[in-house]
Amino acid sequence: MKYANLFFTLLLCVVALGFTTIQQKSVWKPLFNGKDLTGWDSYIGPDQDDKGNHINNVPIGLNNDPRHVFTIVKLDGENVIRVSGENWGAISTKKEYENYHLQLQYKWGSLVWGQKKGKNKDSGLLYHSVGKYGADYGAWMRSHEFQIEQTNSGEYWGVAGGLADIPANKKPDNNYEYSPTGTLYTFAEETQQSRHCQKRGGDAENPTGQWNTLDLYCHGDTAIHLINGKVMMVLYHLKQSDKGQNILPLVKGKIQLQSEGAEIFYRNIKIQDVHQLPIELM
Repeated sequence: MKYANLFFTLLLCVVALGFTTIQQKSVWKPLFNGKDLTGWDSYIGPDQDDKGNHINNVPIGLNNDPRHVFTIVKLDGENVIRVSGENWGAISTKKEYENYHLQLQYKWGSLVWGQKKGKNKDSGLLYHSVGKYGADYGAWMRSHEFQIEQTNSGEYWGVAGGLADIPANKKPDNNYEYSPTGTLYTFAEETQQSRHCQKRGGDAENPTGQWNTLDLYCHGDTAIHLINGKVMMVLYHLKQSDKGQNILPLVKGKIQLQSEGAEIFYRNIKIQDVHQLPIELM
């Protein structure tokens, strides 16, 4: 009888441990508290003319936002983060993250600035951000970019030395488009492919004026980009380099939300730990 009781006790412990693990996997942590930008830093690069040239090389800098590029406003009955787009820069989390599922919602505003006038509205989620502020175009840290741009959301850009291996097909216009069965190319500034890989398929964004849901899964050196539940691409061997030298992994870092010439709103920004990537998305 005592062995039976011992077995039953052990079984309960295993079940409890499994339940705890499941619970831990499903716990979301908010990155936006719904009130202010606590937990985030802002960085704004140098002023530009309408052609995108720096008027001078002096950045507006860290946590200095005289034009209120990053603010909290009321929209659709709740507080959201407004990014005006007037200056190029970003807000970045104070903490670094790895092995996570990040989810947020975004919605385009009406304002556009400078060289973005008459073009697709543009922003971006920069993940695994490391190093100095302003490393790319005087505005952003080294990172991997989950592109947020009208008609192109979900694409990849390597930022200031970020690089990734992505299966893709070369198009007649010499651009590369993600394909799960394509050739595995390295996308980096110094490669023939350069640092940009286009998403596959059509535009996954909702009609203008509606909120869109962005999901980013990162585990180890692999990442998955999704827009409104649709896989845009899967990226492998996430790394960083200094102009092709000193290639190292780039698998954790801060999270940046770009200001890049267009007004955009963000809400419901949250993150949870993951222990593996969803097989069904690969």
